Amino acid sequence: MPLIGFVFYMKKSAIFLGLAVSFSAQAGLRHYASPVEDSQWQVSQKNRLQCTLSHQLPGYGEATFYSTASKQLNMEFELQMLKLPNSYSVASVYSVPPKWMPGHAQREIAQMPIRKQYNGDLPQKAAWTMLSELEKGFWPTLYYQDWYSDFDRIAVGLNASNFAQPYMEFAECVANLLPFAFEDIAYTVLSYNSNSTDLTKYSKKRLQMIGDYLKEDTDLELVLLDGYTDSYGGRWNNEQLSIRRAEEIKAYFAEMGVDTTRIEVTGHGERRHVATNDNKMARAKNRRVVIRMAKP
Repeated sequence: MPLIGFVFYMKKSAIFLGLAVSFSAQAGLRHYASPVEDSQWQVSQKNRLQCTLSHQLPGYGEATFYSTASKQLNMEFELQMLKLPNSYSVASVYSVPPKWMPGHAQREIAQMPIRKQYNGDLPQKAAWTMLSELEKGFWPTLYYQDWYSDFDRIAVGLNASNFAQPYMEFAECVANLLPFAFEDIAYTVLSYNSNSTDLTKYSKKRLQMIGDYLKEDTDLELVLLDGYTDSYGGRWNNEQLSIRRAEEIKAYFAEMGVDTTRIEVTGHGERRHVATNDNKMARAKNRRVVIRMAKP
C-alpha cells in the first residue's frame, strides 16, 4: 500500500475508533432526571420543627433537602434510592448547565460517600451550594459507577425547572424554624419566687419555649414533673406547694395538647435539696419544678 494511502487509512481508522469509543462511553451512561415538562418540586413538610423540599426522580427515587429546628442554621441533602447501594464507593457531584445555557462549564460541588445499603447524603455546605446552583438554573448532577453493573455509569440530575416558587416557600419555612431543638428543652428546671407558684422571669421564658415546641409536636411518650421547695414553712405545707407548682405545669401542657395520661406529677416538698438553705440565693435554687420529657 502506498505511504499516502496508508496514512489516510490510519487516520480514517482512528476516527472510526474514536467514534466507537465515544458511542460506547455514552451507551454506558444511564441518566436519571425528571423531564423538563414534568419537573416538580414540593415542600412536603412545613412547620416550625422541620422543612422539607423534595424532587421526584422517575425510575430512581427522590432527592430531598431538609432543615430542622436548632440553635444553628442547618441543611442536609438526602438521595433516596429505590435500589440501595450494594457496595462502597464515591459519587462526584457537579453543577451542570442545561443545554439551553451554552458557554457555561460544569463545576464540581462535592464528593458524596456511597455506603452499602444506605441512602446517599451530603452535609450543610454542599447542600446549600446545590440549592444555590438550582436557583441559578443549573442542574446538580451526581456521577458514580453502577454498583450492580460493571459496564454502566450512573448520572442522577436534579432538574431546575419549576424550582423557584417552591424554593421561596422552603426558604421562608427555614427562616421560621424554632431556634432550638427538642434536646434543648427535654430536661428543664423552672425556678419560683418565694412561697408561691409564680415562676421567675427567666423560667417563664423557658416555659414559653416549651409551649412553642409543643404546639408543633405533641407526640410525647412521657412527661415527668417533679416539684420541690426550700425548707421554709411546714413540711406538709411545702409538700402541697410543690404539688401545686407541678400541677400548674401539667395544666399548661394539657392546654398545649399533651395527653394528661402521659404526664406524671410528684411533689417532693423540701426533700432532695440541690443547695443549702442557709441564704437567699441557695434557697432560690431549691424552689423548682424539674421537667423531663421523652419522645418515642
